[in-house]
Amino acid sequence: MAGPDMTQREDASLSAAAHVADALAEMVLGELAPGESIPSEAELATRFSVSRLTVREAVKMLTGRGLLAVGRGRRAVVREPDSSHFGDFLLSLVRNDPKGLFDLIELRMTIETQSAALAAKRASRANLQAIESALIGMRQSHAELSDGTVIDPEEQRFHEFDLQFHEAIATASGNRVIAYVFEGMNRSLGASFSMSRHGQHLRGHTRAKTLAAHEAVFEAIKSGKPGASAEAMRAHLKETEVDIRAHLANRGN
Repeated sequence: MAGPDMTQREDASLSAAAHVADALAEMVLGELAPGESIPSEAELATRFSVSRLTVREAVKMLTGRGLLAVGRGRRAVVREPDSSHFGDFLLSLVRNDPKGLFDLIELRMTIETQSAALAAKRASRANLQAIESALIGMRQSHAELSDGTVIDPEEQRFHEFDLQFHEAIATASGNRVIAYVFEGMNRSLGASFSMSRHGQHLRGHTRAKTLAAHEAVFEAIKSGKPGASAEAMRAHLKETEVDIRAHLANRGN
């Protein structure tokens, strides 16, 4: 059992490592580009007036935060930014907390209505083709599911094209922050789509209704109408919220 002195030393060591990690994060984000190596342990120890062990712990912390990548016997390098940590948080929230589903919808309402409006202003021909390609995939999947050609209880392909549709709009917005946040939402959206579909079924609605909502969003974007694009997306997401409420109300019955 560790005594008080040992515990205090461990706490001080962790505090020092955390302090160095914060300072090192500032260096990584402000001075170094993705793929660049950080200075050696000896250089960092001198720079921050700490031991090499403290530097090592700080590097581990930043590796855990996704800022650095460490290879065997090599200096840590700066990682390309990604949204995986944010995505893990959202997925956990959606799976474990019913309120998290509605928090996600509120986030989508803010981000996706804006991305639809921006896409109507900025979408290139390639962007429009990407959105339409996802929509075509939804149509084909819907047709196959409806005529029995494909038996897919989870309707996975339909959901995958649905996700591609929304992702293509985020990209077409031309806003890198929106695209980054949407990337983080990706897995949590996939988890929520089947819940939404179940709620839609309980309400007596079909995939055709979902398809029509997406068609309306695309037509508004293609026509270059920001207001109509945002409103079409908002209407779609409001229906999604009602579907999820129906799903949750029926869960456990």
